[in-house]
Amino acid sequence: MQKYDAIVVGAGLAGLVATAEIADVGKKVLLLDQEPEASLGGQAWWSFGGLFLVDTPEQRRLGIKDSKELAWQDWLGTAGFDREEDEDYWGKKWAEAYVDFAAGEKRSWLYNMGVRFFPVVGWAERGGYLAEGHGNSVPRFHVVWGTGPGVVAPFEKRVREHMKNCLVDYRPRHRIDQLLTQDGAVVGVSGAILEESSAKRGEDSSRVEVGEFTFEAESVLVSSGGIGANFDLIRQNWPSRLGQAPKKMISGVPAHVDGRMLAITEKAGGRIVNRDRMWHYTEGLKNWNPVWSNHGIRILPGPSSIWLDARGQRLPAPNFPGFDTLGTLETIQKTGFDYSWFILTKKIIQKEFALSGSEQNPDLTGKSIKQVIGRATAGIPGPVKAFMEKGEDFVIADSLEELVKGMNQLTDENYIQYEEIERQLKARDREIENKFTKDLQITALRGARNYIGDKLIRVAPPHKILDPSNGPLIAVRLNIVSRKTLGGLQTNLDGSVLNDSGNVIPGLYAAGEVSGFGGGGVHGYRSMEGTFLGGCLFSGRQAGRAIGRK
Repeated sequence: MQKYDAIVVGAGLAGLVATAEIADVGKKVLLLDQEPEASLGGQAWWSFGGLFLVDTPEQRRLGIKDSKELAWQDWLGTAGFDREEDEDYWGKKWAEAYVDFAAGEKRSWLYNMGVRFFPVVGWAERGGYLAEGHGNSVPRFHVVWGTGPGVVAPFEKRVREHMKNCLVDYRPRHRIDQLLTQDGAVVGVSGAILEESSAKRGEDSSRVEVGEFTFEAESVLVSSGGIGANFDLIRQNWPSRLGQAPKKMISGVPAHVDGRMLAITEKAGGRIVNRDRMWHYTEGLKNWNPVWSNHGIRILPGPSSIWLDARGQRLPAPNFPGFDTLGTLETIQKTGFDYSWFILTKKIIQKEFALSGSEQNPDLTGKSIKQVIGRATAGIPGPVKAFMEKGEDFVIADSLEELVKGMNQLTDENYIQYEEIERQLKARDREIENKFTKDLQITALRGARNYIGDKLIRVAPPHKILDPSNGPLIAVRLNIVSRKTLGGLQTNLDGSVLNDSGNVIPGLYAAGEVSGFGGGGVHGYRSMEGTFLGGCLFSGRQAGRAIGRK
């Protein structure tokens, strides 16, 4: 049997980073993944490519004053760590180390590998509470030039170079079924070889077995992702604080993101913590051109759309688009429905709607300056327009009466009452007439436009929704779209997996989403966005370097 220094389970971003770091010091790595080679890079490839960075040249050029101290204040207010003696013990240590990384060498480390950033920094998860509450006090969402593929590329390049020099042996279609243990240590893996598959990236692939394998190594690193496509497991772990679990969801991740390795690693002694913490989006669209089963796309909304529940009642502050993902999820789920609505105008959609995903942003993914300029000047972006024309979640009308009729037809219910919608929109529009207002959403719009990035490309000038000159009117049915696992395998700062007694399991490491992006839950209860890719980068680097030092 061929012996390796390390085995990495999962060829997503965290696995690629760890593999590159281990091979860089001359150690031999076996990289295994159950999917075809077409899916190398995992979920990261599909991402919008946003990274949480602190006090960068991009921020400073836009007049943003950021600091590590402000970022840590925001992180603590967002995470809400309240299990610090147990489940949050290592997660909080990882969070502090990650904020140091994001304010320190993260940008230069990536820049030296050729990663570049779109010059306008995005403002995600704006919070809407007090200074020590949830959210980013300033814009920190740095979009990589090239989106998700641009994040994956430098690490894929490093791994492929090591494949050529025989330090990395990459084997797709190898599904791990067991971690091998000996005297309390993990010493290898075994599983099934799956038949060759022509499935393209993200598509469901065959599970037909054509062989078996066993491999041994001094170190085994699990970087297999979370549970986002496993709706049964999501519902099983769903916390009551977020209301009832959705009966209907759409999937923000491919079918292979099923959480199998969590249970397999737990069986080998690994401890899973913070199972009840998860991250799902409330602005999901059913993909009119799906890649995987039940494929959902998330709207990345600016702050102007009017958010209504399934019965047509405006959501209370601060449940505004882009402010508090989990707070809004809780509000929606406690209505007893699994969907909600945006009502907006053409002026809003052409400036404020972006869609998450590398494939939905061909200008940024393709690194086309001409197309990016066109996005800012040419009206409704092409991918958004395609959803308006072909997607099932949009209603477009010249009058409010027609709009309401279309909304009710879309759900086969008559929950939306014209008089109620008209009353709420008229009340909101009256607040536009003065420079001052008691409507906190309008205050937030005006505040956002004090930031040059929002004013240029993200936030429409405040205007009356019912003024026909701003139309047509648009309603969007919003579905719950599954995405991230915030809990996971508990690890120390080297990425070593711990057992139920808090002791290191010799030979076993974890990185990426399977480890809660570090420590079993670096985010606590909530994410500040741009921290999922970043968590894969940092945890993969930490674990890879620790294995390299052995």
